[in-house]
Amino acid sequence: MTSVLLSLSALVTASALAAPTAQAAPRASAPSGWDAVSAGELREIAGVTDNPDDVSAAAEEPLTLALESVKNAKFVTTELNHTAPNTGVLRARSDKIGGWESLSFEWDEATQTYAVRSLANNRYVTVEQNYTGASENLLRARSTSAGGWERFVLWHNEELDRWALQSASNGLFVAMENGYTGSLQYALRARSTDITGSWEEFNLYDLGV
Repeated sequence: MTSVLLSLSALVTASALAAPTAQAAPRASAPSGWDAVSAGELREIAGVTDNPDDVSAAAEEPLTLALESVKNAKFVTTELNHTAPNTGVLRARSDKIGGWESLSFEWDEATQTYAVRSLANNRYVTVEQNYTGASENLLRARSTSAGGWERFVLWHNEELDRWALQSASNGLFVAMENGYTGSLQYALRARSTDITGSWEEFNLYDLGV
C-alpha cells in the first residue's frame, strides 16, 4: 500500500433518485492553500506515469485509492449492510483496508472532475441532495452511472500534505461527521462551504489495483 498524501512537488521524485446531467464544477474561488488536482497529476503522485499531462491514459485506467479521515484516523468504508435509505453510505470507521474501503477515481476530461466508484458494490458515489435534515448531502455508493450528483473535485494542500473532496453538484466540501451518533456516526456529507479543519481533510493511499 503506497501513501499518496505527500506534496505534489515532493512526489515528482518520491511518489433511488435520478441525478442531473454532468456539469463543470463550481470553482469561483479556490480554498486558500489548496489546488485542484487533475488526473495526470494524481497519476504522477501514485507513480503510474511520468507524464502528468497524459489525461487520456488516466481516463482509461482509473486509480484505486483508499480515503483516511484526518480527524479520526479511520478509513472510509462503503456500508453495504446498512438498511434503506442509507445502504451504501460512506463512513470513516475502519481500522484497516479491506474490500469495502477500495474506491476507484475516474477522471472526466470534459468537466475536469472525478467520479468515485466503490469497488465493494460497483456503484458510483452520489451526493444525496434530496435527503433532508442530518442526512442532507450524504455520500452513498448507489448509482449505476456518473451524472452531476456523482462528480467531485479533488483538492490538495501542499503544506499540509492533505486532500479534500468538493461536490461538483452543490459546490460544498465533504466533511466527516465526527459528532454524529448511531448508524451515521462518521458518515461523509458534502455540506461545508470551506475546508475549515480536519473534518474536511483526508489522506489518500494508492492500493495498486
